[in-house]
Amino acid sequence: MKLGLSLPMFTADVGRPLTAAARAAAAGYDGVFAPDHLFPPGAPGRPALEPFAVLAAVAALHPDLHVGTLVTRASLRPAGLLAKQAAALDQMSGGQAILGLGAGDSVSKPEHEAFGIPFASASDRVAILEETVDALRGLFGGEPWSGGAHVPAIAGPLLPSGEPELWVGGRSAQVIQVAARSADAWNGWAMEADAFEAAAAELRRFAGGRSVAPTWGGIALVGTDESDLERLRDERRSRGLSMDVWQGDAEAFRSFSERLEEAGCSWVVVLPVGGEDRIDVVAGALRA
Repeated sequence: MKLGLSLPMFTADVGRPLTAAARAAAAGYDGVFAPDHLFPPGAPGRPALEPFAVLAAVAALHPDLHVGTLVTRASLRPAGLLAKQAAALDQMSGGQAILGLGAGDSVSKPEHEAFGIPFASASDRVAILEETVDALRGLFGGEPWSGGAHVPAIAGPLLPSGEPELWVGGRSAQVIQVAARSADAWNGWAMEADAFEAAAAELRRFAGGRSVAPTWGGIALVGTDESDLERLRDERRSRGLSMDVWQGDAEAFRSFSERLEEAGCSWVVVLPVGGEDRIDVVAGALRA
């Protein structure tokens, strides 16, 4: 099972994610991922870095790392433009790019409105997601997209070419079905082990023999031991930060990851909180 780091992107300082990527590379991570937000959810007055620009910089500095989005919303960019950006990232990374796509949720609406991007209904967003995956699949394969109800025809060609892995992220049954039909992998963000196991089973059922890998992602507060974990919890509470994150010591995180792997999980992508050294703590837990 591969280990990925979700980069800190809610900052104006591009040095932060680049430093985190360097630390991840040194610690033995297999890849780094960036969320795609125009500003942090619920905080329009705060900055957020552009993921494709940051990931291209990481790819240039660390050619052995996979680089990917987790996730970019299918409604955020026209499919043809997204295909060009993702193909360019795949070229820059030597064929190690991953394009994680999502349908977005109600939290996404203010970002769309602030930047003049239409925000569709939930059912239409899922339909846009599936058509976008299908359009990208064709364009990456050198074929035009004939058009659908939501994504218009795209003649291409996409040159120079690229063919990143296509992931679909989301926890609803509708999104899991899209992943089963069209994607290379599915991501369940912030899911407990029981829920992930059930969703992975549903993914296999919907896929009907088609190979689609389950992957997990989430924010994690990982202590070296129970005492260290309590210290981290106290610090987080004192700062008024959300406690709705995965919490446990290194041994518990290892056990959690083993359960995910038994359910077929191919990647664990972690956003460690509690200090920059948590990148090493997570790696130590899974690479010991």
